[in-house]
Amino acid sequence: MPQRLVVTEMSHEPRKRFAEELRRLRTERGLTLRDLAKVVGWDPSLFGKMERGGTLGGPEVVQALDQYYGTGPLLLIVWELALADPTQFKEQYRRYMMLEAEAVSLWHYAVSAPPGLLQTDGYVREALAAGGLRGEELEQQVEARVRRRKLLEGEDAPPFRTVMSEAVLRMQLRDKRAWREQLVFLTEARPNVTPHILPFSAGLHGLTNTDTMFLRLSDGRTVAYTENDVRGELIEETERVERLQRAYDAVRDLALSPAESRSFVLRMLEEVPCEPST
Repeated sequence: MPQRLVVTEMSHEPRKRFAEELRRLRTERGLTLRDLAKVVGWDPSLFGKMERGGTLGGPEVVQALDQYYGTGPLLLIVWELALADPTQFKEQYRRYMMLEAEAVSLWHYAVSAPPGLLQTDGYVREALAAGGLRGEELEQQVEARVRRRKLLEGEDAPPFRTVMSEAVLRMQLRDKRAWREQLVFLTEARPNVTPHILPFSAGLHGLTNTDTMFLRLSDGRTVAYTENDVRGELIEETERVERLQRAYDAVRDLALSPAESRSFVLRMLEEVPCEPST
């Protein structure tokens, strides 16, 4: 077998590759960061951060760079790959996210927060900030997590069923406008999303303290991902997954129907004060 040809020594990781492409294109033109800022716009410090991998920047600046360098949509394509790159997330989530992207159906139980796939921008931002993220790291994580919602969009989107504890609706955001937007988002009809609310009156059950996501894969297997405040675990052993599924089925039997659940969320929405008009 002939030796594999190494075409380039550049990284195969989308985020690093994006930074390398930016640096290569600029240096091949013999430009400094200040030179680039003068002809394209934006602050030279932004281009420096992008080339060091500190930030991805926004689509507008990436499109402007593509236009200046005459690279068509090349940089924008690499930027989109970098934005969706699962390596932006912690190690424990990476394999799970790759499997999530391949899943043909998903079902979920939420303890105290809306499922990530149904979180609005405002919810994601406040939740991550509450966890201590700030500045560029916060912006990058918001971008990455919000982008996950695309999994449920389009004609080929997988069906997704979620059972949310009433605690999800009681744990409000400090930003009341963002909280109203989140509740409204949960009431909006989507053909592939089936939401249920599990009221407190249902009592204790087998998943009381455990966020759980099940993924049905194209090969017929089902895997589960469980998460609490301190750790997450991807479960692939058939016996353990089946035990969790039985617990989930029991929880779903206790939950309100989708129509009842929507009415429940709308009643909660009435309790959130509207901001006074200005």
